[in-house]
Amino acid sequence: MDLQDFIVQVATEEHIKYAEAVCKEMEESAKARGTGIAKRNPEYIKKKMLEGKSIIALPKGEERFAGFCYIETWGHDQYVANSGLIVAPEFRKYGLATEIKNKAFELSRKKYPKAKLFGLTTSLAVMKINSELGYKPVSFSELTDDEDFWKGCSSCVNYDILTRTNKKHCLCTGMLYDPAEKHPEENKWDFRKNFEKFQNLLNIKENILAKLFNKN
Repeated sequence: MDLQDFIVQVATEEHIKYAEAVCKEMEESAKARGTGIAKRNPEYIKKKMLEGKSIIALPKGEERFAGFCYIETWGHDQYVANSGLIVAPEFRKYGLATEIKNKAFELSRKKYPKAKLFGLTTSLAVMKINSELGYKPVSFSELTDDEDFWKGCSSCVNYDILTRTNKKHCLCTGMLYDPAEKHPEENKWDFRKNFEKFQNLLNIKENILAKLFNKN
């Protein structure tokens, strides 16, 4: 199989049958990473599909999902997050995560052209995808101050770090795309150029915070 063997599209009513499988894979993926994402129930995922606010990937000719992502808005639509990006384990070799993320980015820009797009992640792979779209690493203070967003982190095993640092630090890295920035192509953050340096910084942050809050 390759990327051409998948359909990646905005999810619709016909895809709500995959909602339970999507939720299960979100939970399993979070456990495997040793972190957590905001837990969602099937009804919430169905709602996103019916609203046209999610992307689903399906292997052609098969009745099962391969990957998924949805968008959420915060701060009265001033901020948009592409959340819950997952790819089923058997489909993780074909570039689906990048394709899903690209489609979610396009959908977000179409629906909310003036909003800032942001995300939190511990994944270097996701950081690479984000950087190619124009996201840059930022401090948490540059992200939304919407309390409902930060409450979504409560299901993460590292939530105590976030709360005890007053939302200033955690093992996640914040990334932001600002559509108002001039010459975004020229000012892209070069992930490849900074990979080794950034990986070292992540390791240092993880070691310091983990030891500080007894996460070893």
